[in-house]
Amino acid sequence: MASIGQIVEQTPAADALGRARQRATLVPDCMVEAKRIANTVIAGWHGRRKRGIGENFWQFRPYSDGESLSRIDWRRSARDDHLYIRDREWEAAHTVWLWADLSPSMMFKSTLGHVSKEGRALVIMLALAEILARSGERIGCPGVMEPVAARNAAERLAAALIHAPAITGMPDTAMVRGASDLVLIGDFLDDADAILSQIAPLAKRGQRGHVIEIADPAEEDFPYAGRTEFSDPETGEKLTSGRAETLRDDYRLAYTARRDRLGEGMRRLGWSFVTHRTDQLASQALVAIHMYLSGTPPLSDRSARS
Repeated sequence: MASIGQIVEQTPAADALGRARQRATLVPDCMVEAKRIANTVIAGWHGRRKRGIGENFWQFRPYSDGESLSRIDWRRSARDDHLYIRDREWEAAHTVWLWADLSPSMMFKSTLGHVSKEGRALVIMLALAEILARSGERIGCPGVMEPVAARNAAERLAAALIHAPAITGMPDTAMVRGASDLVLIGDFLDDADAILSQIAPLAKRGQRGHVIEIADPAEEDFPYAGRTEFSDPETGEKLTSGRAETLRDDYRLAYTARRDRLGEGMRRLGWSFVTHRTDQLASQALVAIHMYLSGTPPLSDRSARS
């Protein structure tokens, strides 16, 4: 779905240049917002750290029967007559690949949405990069940036996005290998089976994945009435309805069926699926996907699977 009635005649080269300039203007603002959200969400968290063989102290926790006595911290245990284990931080570097669909359909913003789908996707992507970088993860973007382990990984990703070619369709994942996670952010309005057929090979080779579907409220609710012209931002095709409200029920059924099919297919492949509207707080999607990456699905997802 695109901005109604907005048709711009441009050559492909001019259009690509215009999109590049628009992205260059958008990304810095998204980076500022991403940092603000990351600072809010990360407060009080341990990030994605895990117990393991590292040398850095992480936390004390109560001793459990069967654990090695050599791991007991006797000094800490003497404080209140309980036995405590000294946990160390897991230090093995992990790669998380982040990708956002920046095709023309993502530019859509209705009067019901707070921001465009593109703006929200970039904020979530960069905020997630900021949080993961602080936890010591390696961050990459397929076709845009090779994985890096650095505190400024989010800033480096933002700079790479500004200079990246047009990002449309599903990403080239040939370089995604080994123990890594892939996070895909977009509107995923294409046929659900077509999307699943592209993801299935990744799942079969053991690739862990997470999908965040970004939707404008108007795309879910279809608030249109009267004579309305709809235009496809990617093909230029138009549809004019004299009474748009007569399409509402059929549209909602088709939209919901596509989403349900996509979500069920993702879960069957072992991937997580998060839906997010642009009239919601970006932190909601960020918290949900962070929990999946940490191996602790949100309660709503665990209830659905039980």
